[in-house]
Formats: sequence, structure tokens, C-alpha cells
Amino acid sequence: MDIEAWLQGLGLERYITAFRDNEINWAVLPKLTADDLKDIGVTAVGHRRMLLEAIAALGASVAIPTVRAAVSDVSAPAEAERRQLTVMFCDLVGSTPLSTRFDPEDLREIVGAYHRSVADTVGRFGGFVAKYMGDGVLIYFGYPEAHEDDAERAGHAGLAVIDAVGRLATQEPLNVRIGIATGLVVERGVVGETPNLAARLQALARPGTLVGPKTGIDREKFR
Repeated sequence: MDIEAWLQGLGLERYITAFRDNEINWAVLPKLTADDLKDIGVTAVGHRRMLLEAIAALGASVAIPTVRAAVSDVSAPAEAERRQLTVMFCDLVGSTPLSTRFDPEDLREIVGAYHRSVADTVGRFGGFVAKYMGDGVLIYFGYPEAHEDDAERAGHAGLAVIDAVGRLATQEPLNVRIGIATGLVVERGVVGETPNLAARLQALARPGTLVGPKTGIDREKFR
């Protein structure tokens, strides 16, 4: 998930240009203040409040100790290589309403439980948590260790994540949507169409489902 997708998820896509023109990225986002938002053109008090609450939710997830290093932070060879990779995007459904109903400490606990559940579940199938992006989780199958059945592992892991998150004993029931894509990527930073496709498929998935690169993944196939 990128800044534009994040804003769209909040229903505030009208500010995409303002964020882009002011070079606001994931590193800058947690540091924004109400005055900063006003300076870039977010004049509506309600919109500033929505953004600040969503940013607070992002900040809560960054501090969770189970976060593992992103692939782009791992020492890479001097020459970037192409490799086959299966990419999974997992997104928490209804995270924006959650941020308005719970105070930051309670939200931190909810997001932390969700992140731990995803990390523990995909780890059992050989998945590598590359990055947490607020309520989104980016996962690789085939890195750092490749398997012949990485795509199938991802399918099994995705369904297991849906079940595991749904069983979490949090203040409010949680649900996720998942997109999975397999293809060639440039290893350093994982660049290519595959991660973009996984993100788009995640956005198309209904709550409690995962979608693959064609017509979707049959849930029963991966039981």
C-alpha cells in the first residue's frame, strides 16, 4: 500500500496531489501536525482530524517489537538480480472506523495483535514479513529462502491468516482482505509488476477473502 492508496482508503483521495506536491512519504507522514496539514491545503477540520487519527494508528504499529526488517533494508549484493517471488498483501478491513472508535493505546493493542497473528501464521508456511505499512502487511514467499511450492504456500498461508485474524480475541472482531501475485522481480527493493499486482488484487478482494492473479483463488483448493 502506498500513500495514494492510503488516502483513497480514507476517502480523502482529493488530497493525493497535495501530498505528492509536498513530497510527503511514509517517513514524513508520522511527523505531520495539524498545522502541516493546514499548510498543504487540508482546510476542513474534520478531514484533518481523520488524517491525524489515521496517522496515529500508523505510528502505533511502527513501535510493535515484532516488526521484522524490510527486504530493502537487508544487505543486498552489488548487482541487483532477478528472481521469482510470490508477493502477498494483507490489509485490515475497516481500520479507519477502528481509529475513530478506540483511543491510541487500545488501537495499538488491536493492531499489535493483528500484526503478530499475521507474522506468526505466515511464518509457519515459510513467508517473510517484509514490511508493515500501517494496517497493511507486505509478505514475501521465495525470499530469503526459495521453495518450489512458494505460490501454494502463499495460498495456504493467506487462508490461514484470514481464519487466525478472525479468531483474535480483540475488543472488536477483525477481518482482512488479501492479494497474492507471483512473478519476476528485481531483488534489490523488490521492484517490478508483481508487488503492484498483489496490491491491486488486495484492493479488489472482498472482506475475508484472498484473490490471485486471474479469477481468484478457490478457498477449498487450499484447505
